[in-house]
Amino acid sequence: MKFEQHLSQQQKQVQKLAMTQQLQQSIQILQYNSEELFAYIEAKALENPLIDIQAETNYSDFSSVGSRTYTNEENNYLNQIPDNHTSLFEYLIDQIHLNYRDTYLRTLVLFLVEYIDLNGYLMIDLDEASLKTGATAIEMLDALTLIQQLDPAGVGARDLRECLLLQVERDDTAPELAYIVIEEEFDHLANRKWGLIAKKFDVALSEIQTIFDYIQTLTPAPGSIFESTSGLYIRPDLTVRIKENQLTVLSNKTGTPTLQFQQAYFERMEATDDKEVQEYIKEKKNEFEWLSKTIVQRGDTILRVGTEIVQRQQEFFFKEDRPLKPMTLKEIAEVLEIHESTVSRTVNGKYLETEFGVFELRSFFSHGLSNDSTGEETSTSSIKKQLQSLVDNENKAKPLSDQKLVDLLKEQEIEISRRTVTKYREALGIPASSKRKRYDD
Repeated sequence: MKFEQHLSQQQKQVQKLAMTQQLQQSIQILQYNSEELFAYIEAKALENPLIDIQAETNYSDFSSVGSRTYTNEENNYLNQIPDNHTSLFEYLIDQIHLNYRDTYLRTLVLFLVEYIDLNGYLMIDLDEASLKTGATAIEMLDALTLIQQLDPAGVGARDLRECLLLQVERDDTAPELAYIVIEEEFDHLANRKWGLIAKKFDVALSEIQTIFDYIQTLTPAPGSIFESTSGLYIRPDLTVRIKENQLTVLSNKTGTPTLQFQQAYFERMEATDDKEVQEYIKEKKNEFEWLSKTIVQRGDTILRVGTEIVQRQQEFFFKEDRPLKPMTLKEIAEVLEIHESTVSRTVNGKYLETEFGVFELRSFFSHGLSNDSTGEETSTSSIKKQLQSLVDNENKAKPLSDQKLVDLLKEQEIEISRRTVTKYREALGIPASSKRKRYDD
């Protein structure tokens, strides 16, 4: 038997991207919002003795739309509001110690407070509480009553109905029948079976409408106002200014950390004869240089992308109805000659401040729907605004059905299906027509 071995040598060209650790970190840094970036840099500063963090206090690197020129401008930004946050639990404990004497009943009150959730509801059954404490059912009910007399109104409720009743009880301006309607006909009220309620209490439907409107002013979660406010104060990455019909995009550097190199420490460590120390300090210097460069690139990318967005959506800043043109990530990427995923990371969690509000950059992107009558595209955002306007101006006694909304939009040369109208209506939080009907006089 003869064995033959055939060997051949072929050259193949294979394109492969090696994702280095630094490249991965650069991508991650671009994706960070302001708070996440600051936390990341603080962590790096703890690891690297050559990094000293300082915060900028001015706007810089602004771009004038159209000219795309960059310069510097001094301007103070909003002062940060200090977080003097107190939890609901702490707030209740303070009131208990202030208002109630040190008795056995107060001990039960303190026990129940442990079972108040963040929304202000009691999350333990009173029978179970009695078993755990050895207290009688009457004692536990008395303890709960004391909790329900604390602020905020509604705290200590065991369900939504009781929560609303506790708030109505303290409100002298509440409609006369509000308490009894909620107490006896809560389900019928919620399910809009108002005819039955009106008949039972011998009142007009308009009076039930008044009670319903009043309930909308109450809070279903009284404890939610004590939730942590961290993250609620947005630090915009960019700011748009309008002067003489000219839009200017500014990169907001206020509060953004900048890195200072600890030169004296570096020179002292570099002068040592210890090779390991020299290698270590060199490595940390390279890390500082890379991080500084990456942060600058992040800011430049956000400014470039933001400027292009503003350039394309100028009508949004000049017209009161804030129209948006159809725009995709791909279009921005092609103009700026960057990858579409880079644009995506840039616009997520980054915010643009205007004179009329703060907007996430991603909110300016809206896929278009083809308009059969004109051959043009209308952004979904514009359609939703038209839909909202129609509902806002409808006859509340005879609210518009989804099909009627389709017909009215068609008159405005916007042709979309009933299914799409329903989807947009639900996305806007607009109830169905049967739930929008009002019974005013």
